[in-house]
Amino acid sequence: MAVTQAANKRAGSPSAPGRIQLERRSAPALDETEAVFDVENAEVFYGHFRAVRDVNLKIYKNQITAFIGPSGCGKTTMLRTFNRMHDVIPGARVAGKIHFHDVDLYGPEVSATEVRRRIGMVFQKPNPFPKSIYDNISFGPRVNGVSNKAELDTIVEKSLRSAALWDEVKDRLRNSALGLSGGQQQRLCIARTIAVEPEVVLMDEPCSALDPIATARIEELMRELKSRFTIVIVTHNMQQAARVSDRTAFFTAELDSKNDQRTGILVEYDVTAKMFSNPSDERTENYITGRFG
Repeated sequence: MAVTQAANKRAGSPSAPGRIQLERRSAPALDETEAVFDVENAEVFYGHFRAVRDVNLKIYKNQITAFIGPSGCGKTTMLRTFNRMHDVIPGARVAGKIHFHDVDLYGPEVSATEVRRRIGMVFQKPNPFPKSIYDNISFGPRVNGVSNKAELDTIVEKSLRSAALWDEVKDRLRNSALGLSGGQQQRLCIARTIAVEPEVVLMDEPCSALDPIATARIEELMRELKSRFTIVIVTHNMQQAARVSDRTAFFTAELDSKNDQRTGILVEYDVTAKMFSNPSDERTENYITGRFG
C-alpha cells in the first residue's frame, strides 16, 4: 500500500503536511463480493438541519470499509444509519434508501431491535457494563433467550477467544469488567458485540482512546474478524485506514446552498489502495497529503 515508511512511523493529526505521500501507480483490484448494504442518495436530518447528503455506496461482505474525513463531515452520522441509531434521537430522520440485503432498512415492517441484533456497534470510548466480565459477554445471549449455563459458558469463551482476550481474563471471569485496562475493555466490548453473532460490526473510532500497543491489537483483531463479519469503521487515523481497510470512503463538509450551513458529503469511495495511491478527486488528495483537514 502506498504509505511511506515515515508516515507509518509517525503518529499525529491528518492535517500535518506530508503524513501520507501519494505514489502514482495502479492499485490492485478488489473482488466485489455480495453487497451487504446498498446506499442510494442517503441524507440525514436533525430537525431542519441536513447533516449529510448525497451518499451513494455499497458495503461488501467480509470486507473492512473505512470512513475518513475531517471532523463534522458526517462519518459517524452515516455509520449510525446502518443500525438505526438515529431512531432514538428526537427530530432525526433518514432520507433516501439504505438497503440491507435488498431489504429497506427503514421500511415500516422492519424491526429496529432485530436490525441492532444483526448489526452490532462498538463505540469510541470503551463502555463495559458495571458487571462481571462473564455477565458482560452473556448479557446479549440472555436477552435473546439463551438460559442454559453450559451454552452460555461456551458463548463467553468463544467470544473472548475471538476478541483475543480469553487467556488474559479466563481466571477472573467473575471480576468486574471495570477493572480491565482501556485496551482490554475495548476488546471486551468487541467480544460482547460478537457474542450475539451479528452479521455486521460497526466501529466508531474504536482506537481513539487507546495507546499504540492497544491500537495495534485492535487492528490485528479486525483483520482476523473480517473472515466472519463485515466491518465498517470510522477513523480519523488515515494510517489506520490504510493498514486495515479494504475500501475507503472520504467525506468532507461543504456549504449547503439550501440553508447556508455546512453539510457532510461523500466525495470519493474506492478500493483503499487506489484511494491512497491515485485518488480520483483533488479534494481526496488534498486531505490525504495534509493540504487541508
